[in-house]
Amino acid sequence: MKIRHKKISDLIVQIDQVILNLEKAEKENRSQIGHVHSLFKEGARNLIHYRSFRSTDLSRLQKQLQNVGLSLLGNSESHVLTSLMNCRHILKSLLLEDDGNISHKGISIKKSEKLQKKHAKDLFGYRSKGRRVRIMVTLPTEAAYDYQLVHDLVALGMNSARINCAHDTPEVWSLMIQNLNKAKLTLNKKCKVFMDLAGPKIRTGSIDQEPKVRKFKPYRNKIGEVLKPADIHLVTKLDQEANNELQVDADWLRSLSDGDTITFKDARKKSRSLFVQSVHEDRVITTCRKTSYIKTGTVLTSLSTLQECPVLQVPVKNNAILLREGDQLRLLKDQIPGRPAVINKNGDIITSAYISSTSSEIFDAVKIGERILFDDGKIGGVVTQACETEIMVEIIQANLGESKLKADKGINLPDSELNMNGLTLKDKLDLNFVVRHADGVNVSFINSAKDVSELYSELERLGAKEELGVVLKIENRTAYDNLIEILLTGMQRYPIGVMIARGDLAIEAGWGNLPRIQNEILRICDSAYVSTIWATQVLESLAKKGIPSRSELTDVASSLKADCVMLNKGTYILNALTLLHNILSNMNTYRDKDVRMFEAIEPV
Repeated sequence: MKIRHKKISDLIVQIDQVILNLEKAEKENRSQIGHVHSLFKEGARNLIHYRSFRSTDLSRLQKQLQNVGLSLLGNSESHVLTSLMNCRHILKSLLLEDDGNISHKGISIKKSEKLQKKHAKDLFGYRSKGRRVRIMVTLPTEAAYDYQLVHDLVALGMNSARINCAHDTPEVWSLMIQNLNKAKLTLNKKCKVFMDLAGPKIRTGSIDQEPKVRKFKPYRNKIGEVLKPADIHLVTKLDQEANNELQVDADWLRSLSDGDTITFKDARKKSRSLFVQSVHEDRVITTCRKTSYIKTGTVLTSLSTLQECPVLQVPVKNNAILLREGDQLRLLKDQIPGRPAVINKNGDIITSAYISSTSSEIFDAVKIGERILFDDGKIGGVVTQACETEIMVEIIQANLGESKLKADKGINLPDSELNMNGLTLKDKLDLNFVVRHADGVNVSFINSAKDVSELYSELERLGAKEELGVVLKIENRTAYDNLIEILLTGMQRYPIGVMIARGDLAIEAGWGNLPRIQNEILRICDSAYVSTIWATQVLESLAKKGIPSRSELTDVASSLKADCVMLNKGTYILNALTLLHNILSNMNTYRDKDVRMFEAIEPV
C-alpha cells in the first residue's frame, strides 16, 4: 500500500512540474498571446501550453498514468492544462486528499470543442447534414462554361469551391463564380469560394514542341450511336493544359451566334460540321457529332455569315525528355526550350539533355551533392556541378529505370536553403481579384512568420474585408519546423486555417516522415483551434480514372481528423465527390476529430 501511495505521490510531483513549465511558458509568451485576434486568445494560450508540453519526452509519465488506469493524455492537445489538472485531481482523490477548485486553471474540454467547431464554421461555412468534415472541390476550367457541372457539385455536397490562380484568367474565374452563385440560389445551398495563389513554385520550363493534328471523337455506344458529341471550344488564346480548344481570330469569333453551324473539311478532306451551343466573350462552345482531325490552317466557315477563318493554332504535343538512371541533365537559368539528349549510332551521348527552370533564384542556392527531385518525386537526381547559369544533375532514380520529364513539372530541392518570398508579383496582382470576389485565400509556400506578416500587409493595403478567410499552405520542411511561430502570427487575423499540402511535403520531408508530420500538424493546429484541410491526391485515381484504389479509401478514413478535405479536378470528379460524401457521412459517428467513437457494431 505504501509503494502504491509513493507511486501516486511521485506522479503528482511530475504533473506539478509539467504544469509549472506550462505556466512559465505562458508568462514568457504573454506578448505574443496579446497580439492575436480576440477569438484566438484561448487558442494561442493553449498552443503555448502544448509547445511546452511537447518539449520533453513524456512517454514514461504516460506509461505510469496507464498503470494506475488514468488517461494517457494522448488526445489532450486542445485542452492541455485542463487534462493535466484533471489527472492531478484524480490522483489526489486516490490519496484521499482535497485538490480544491481546479475549474479556473484551463479551458474546459467542452469549450475547446465549441471553439473548434465555431472556427471551422466561420472559415469553411456550414457543414452538410450528417457530415462534420467539409469538402472543398477544385473547379476545372469547364466550370466557367458548364453550369450543370457546378450545379451538380453543389447538389452533391461541395461546401467550398477552390479556384487555382495558377490556371485560367480573371475572366474565367468570374464565370466560375457566376455559375456557382446561380447554383447556390437555385439549390438554396451555401458554398464558399477559396482562391489559391500560385506562390513561388519551382517548375521545369518549356520543351521543344511540334504542332499536332488534333483528333476530336464523339462518345458512341457499342452499335455506333452517338451518346455524347465531342466538345470543341473556339478561343482567342489557347490554354496549353486544355486539349479541346482551337485558337481562332477574335473578330470572327465575335461574329458567331447561338445555334450557328460551322462547316469545314478536316485533315482527311472529310466534310464536317460544328454546332454552336453557347457564345461567351472569349470563347464559343461547339459540338461535333463525327470524328474529326483538325490542324493549323483548317478553314472554318460560318453558315450564318459565310465568313471564313483558318484555325490559328491547335493544342501542341506534350513532348518529353526521356531520362534513365545514370543520365546527365542540364538545368538552365536561361529560358531555352528543353531538348532530349543527342545520341550517336554507337549509343554515345553527344549532347546532354537540358531543360530550363522557371525560378532563377535556385541557381545561387543549390550546392554540389544536394538532392533534386522532379515531377512529385518521380525522378530523382543529385547535383554534380553548379554555377550561376546552370546546374548539372545526375539522375539516380527513375520509374522502372527510365522516366519522361515534361514541361511545367514541379522541382523540389529538399536539401537546399532557398530564400524565396511567399508572395510573387503574380500573387499580388491576383490578390486584387481575390479580395473582391472570394471568401478565402489559400496562400502557397508560407515558410516563416515573416511571410505571414508580408501577406497581411498586402491584404491591408488592398483593403481586404476583415472576414476574408486565410489558409496557410504547409508544403515543406521549413514551414513545418516554423509552424508554431507561423500560427501565432497568422492568428492575428480571423478566421484562418492550415492546408496540409501532402504532395510537396512528402517530397521535401521524406516519404517515411509524412505520416508522422501530417499527424503532428493536425495536433498542433488542434491545440490552437486552427482549422485544417487534408489535401493532395484524395481519391485521385477515382477522380481521374474512375476507379479508386484501396489505399485511397483508407486515406479518406484518416482525413476525418481534419475539418475539411480537398478534392482535385478530374474527369470523374462527380463520382469522387459522391463517394467522399458517403464515406465521410458513414464514418461520422465513428470518429470525432482524433477521438475514436465506439458505437455498437452493426452488419454492413
